[in-house]
Amino acid sequence: MLNHPELVTLLKKAYSAEKAAAFAYQGHAGSVKDMTQKVAIRQIEIDEWNHRSEVLQIMNDFDIPVSQWYEFKFHVIGKVISGSCYVIGWFMPFYFAGRLESGNVCEYFRMMHFFHSLGITQYDEVLYEMGIKEKEHEIYFLEKIKNNKLLPFFEKIFSWGTGKGFNDIDLDQKYPVEQSNQYCKK
Repeated sequence: MLNHPELVTLLKKAYSAEKAAAFAYQGHAGSVKDMTQKVAIRQIEIDEWNHRSEVLQIMNDFDIPVSQWYEFKFHVIGKVISGSCYVIGWFMPFYFAGRLESGNVCEYFRMMHFFHSLGITQYDEVLYEMGIKEKEHEIYFLEKIKNNKLLPFFEKIFSWGTGKGFNDIDLDQKYPVEQSNQYCKK
């Protein structure tokens, strides 16, 4: 077992939250009419299932049990979001998916920081890849809505959009894995 309660909790939450995200993307993909968008969102869903699998492997390495509470909670959240995609219009699923992904980026880098505090570096590559993939998802969703007239309003209320984010990753000038401890220090 890991002697780092915050890391253990973060791993448990991430594992279950990835399921919620995957369920949400099932509804999101189902609700869009554009076939290119549908395929892209389905790929993002697959990425989330893959992240869930990767987090579970890490948890298993330390005999960290899956939280039944988080599993239930995030299952319900994911299904509710999935269903809502069919009734809230086109813009909001893209906006809130991008906002969510923006926050998820740092979860994986925070895990890396926590592991480093314990002298563990063996998960650097997988955590880095998951964090970068979440950033790619954020950029995908933002690109779809960046010219939408609703964006400035939502940006003001929910603090995310073209000028605001929840991470400090720049995909055009990203650090290599060995220097990625620079990310998400806040």
